[in-house]
Amino acid sequence: MSEQWQRGFVLHRKNYSETSLLVDFFTENDGRITLLAKGARRPRSPLKAVLQPFTPLLLRWTGKGELKTLTKAEPVSLALPLNTISLYSGFYVNEVLSRVLEHNTAYPDLFQDYLQCITHLAVKAENIEPILRTFEFKILQALGYAVNFTHCAATGENVSPTMTYQFYQNEGFIASLLQNNQTFLGKDLLAFSCLDFSEKSTQQAAKRFTRMALKPYLGSAPLKSRELFQAILPSRIKSA
Repeated sequence: MSEQWQRGFVLHRKNYSETSLLVDFFTENDGRITLLAKGARRPRSPLKAVLQPFTPLLLRWTGKGELKTLTKAEPVSLALPLNTISLYSGFYVNEVLSRVLEHNTAYPDLFQDYLQCITHLAVKAENIEPILRTFEFKILQALGYAVNFTHCAATGENVSPTMTYQFYQNEGFIASLLQNNQTFLGKDLLAFSCLDFSEKSTQQAAKRFTRMALKPYLGSAPLKSRELFQAILPSRIKSA
C-alpha cells in the first residue's frame, strides 16, 4: 500500500468491467505498477480527465494483493504539450517502458530520465532524434545491459574512429572488414559512449543499435506505436 503520495505517469490504460480502467503507471519509487481505477470511465468521475499520458501525477493506492486499487490521482500540472511527431514519439517511449520494465521494481534514475525525455519532446519537437536515442540508451543502462563502446571485445584495444566494428549480441564490438547492418564505424561507437547524437549519421547508427539491443527485451510482437506512426505520418521521418 502506498501510504504517501508518489509521483507517476500513465503509460497505458485499458477498459476493465463496465466503468473501470486498468492503468499501467511509471512511478518514482515503485517503478511500473498496474492499478485498478474503479469507476474511472463514469462521466462524472474525477479520474476520467486526469488519467491521461504525459500528465505529471501524484498517486496513492491501496491493497495487498497482486492487483491494487488506485485511491487518489491528482495532476501536478497540465499535460505536457506534445503534438504530432513528438506525441507519437511519446507513445513509443511509453510502450517500450510498458514492455521492458519489470513490475514493482524501482528505477528512480530512469524515472528522472523519462521526465527529462518527455519534457524535451515537448519543447524541442523539431529535433527529436537525439532525445529518443538518448532515452533508449538510458533504458538499456537501467536494464543492466552492458556493452563496451570504447574497446574491441576481441583484443581489448581502443576503438579506432576510422575502423569498422561488427556487433555481436553476447560479446560486443569486434573489428571487421565486413559492411552490413550489424557493423558500425568506430567514430559512432565513441559517440555512443558519451551519448553524443549530434551528427545525423550517428543518430542513424544509434537507431540500428538500439533496435538490436532492445529486441530481446521487447519480444517478437511489433510495437503498436511504431505502426501507428507509420500509418498516420507516412511521409514524415519515422524517428522511433
